[in-house]
Amino acid sequence: MKTFQFKIQLTGTENPVVWRRLLVPEDISFDEFHMAIQAVFGWDSSHMYQFSAKGWGSKPYYQLLDHYSDSGDERDSEDYLIGEVFKRAGQKYTYIYDFGDDWKHEILLEKTTGEQVFAPHCIGGEGACPPEDCGGVHGYYRMVDIVNDPSHQEHKEMRGWMGIPKGGKWDVNAFDLEAANKRCARLVGDDDDEE
Repeated sequence: MKTFQFKIQLTGTENPVVWRRLLVPEDISFDEFHMAIQAVFGWDSSHMYQFSAKGWGSKPYYQLLDHYSDSGDERDSEDYLIGEVFKRAGQKYTYIYDFGDDWKHEILLEKTTGEQVFAPHCIGGEGACPPEDCGGVHGYYRMVDIVNDPSHQEHKEMRGWMGIPKGGKWDVNAFDLEAANKRCARLVGDDDDEE
């Protein structure tokens, strides 16, 4: 059994670029890969998604057909293993999450190893994951500006929406590797901290 090492970058982000490095076994489905990406970034999997070679309009692509299907070109993400698509280091793919906010992630297969992992495992990353439903990359940076500027007329409202206490700020650099791996462990029921 091979292990894939991926670097997954949230496109359009900067200072810092938001990315995660993820180890996964080759025999997981695209739906399981989706859940692993959700876990390492901190998304809550409340929206539709797709995987495709180059993003919108490229084929083939993989998504949960129960949720959305209109062209007949889709492949059910539960029925295809990532090892059927990823074949060589340097290969890239696109993951889009939330078709409204349009979070595009560039997936790069950095290498394949013989080291065995039986569950997704995050080994690195940088940058805070944007909150759900904030309006995509543009909306995210607007939100950061408002939340971190107490003089902004929408500051109090945005701070309340974000659950940030008075005087608090949004840290664009925040990334917690341990928390990312606890979320990964929950995918396979391995979290010792669960009650």
